[in-house]
Amino acid sequence: MEWKTAVTEMLGCKYPILQGAMERLADWKMAAAVANAGAHGTITASISGTPRKLRDDISACKEATTGAAGTFGVNLSIGICPDVEKMLEVCIEQKVPVETSVFKPDALVPMIKQGRVKWIHKAARIKDAVHAQELGPDALILVGVEGAGIKNPEQLPTMTTIIWGRRQLSVPIIAAGGIGDARGFLAALGMGAEGIMMGSAFMATQECRIADAAKEAILRLNPGNPDLRQRVLTPTLLKMPAEGAEAPAAPVDPDWSQAVSFSAGVIDRVLTVKELIEGIIGEAEKILDGWAFLKTG
Repeated sequence: MEWKTAVTEMLGCKYPILQGAMERLADWKMAAAVANAGAHGTITASISGTPRKLRDDISACKEATTGAAGTFGVNLSIGICPDVEKMLEVCIEQKVPVETSVFKPDALVPMIKQGRVKWIHKAARIKDAVHAQELGPDALILVGVEGAGIKNPEQLPTMTTIIWGRRQLSVPIIAAGGIGDARGFLAALGMGAEGIMMGSAFMATQECRIADAAKEAILRLNPGNPDLRQRVLTPTLLKMPAEGAEAPAAPVDPDWSQAVSFSAGVIDRVLTVKELIEGIIGEAEKILDGWAFLKTG
């Protein structure tokens, strides 16, 4: 079947699945693997480190994805990404979609709008998403507390966040937070999202550059594990750096298995990126085909 949503229409990818901006892992090679599998990959600019290196990484990703059914963009984590305005200039020059995250994007919006690139903002709270919507993004990513990474103490579960957000937002919504399989994918669409973003699920793929031992540890995790539950549900707060100060490094546990979300409950094999994405899509189509009540005529 054709997976045609506002997200696939906007980005030009075959499937409404986006790769998360996994700090220190979402390099151009990961983005290219995702794009070549028909989804939307993400290069995290802070991994590139400098505008010049980001330009090189974008060029390498373009070359590696020629003719791909998917697409890719660049994440700019405000307060973490060094030289964020210069990084944005590179994205505009290279005409790639931009994803802003972590803090309010207000200061970057004039450049984004003048540069005429597709812009997605990622938020953890509905009130932040409502504010961002007023700035004119093409879509908003809403992250539930089940996800990994930086948290807000006011963050709510993914289901509540997406349903509540759908009532208050008019732009396309992309659901994130604990999603890693076909049922989570379909549930997000059913709640009103136009696509999903996954991070942890891509950590356990063959292409991800973490140790095999860490991937095996991820397979053994489940949401009932008290250590995983405590870590995922505990906020990790960052303060905006002072003017001219060096941006803080994103908190990353040296044991990569400790950076996974509640999606660990559905990660049971180390697959290639292509196998992961096609598996989710294939299983989703089988599930839909089995729902006789959706059929008419």
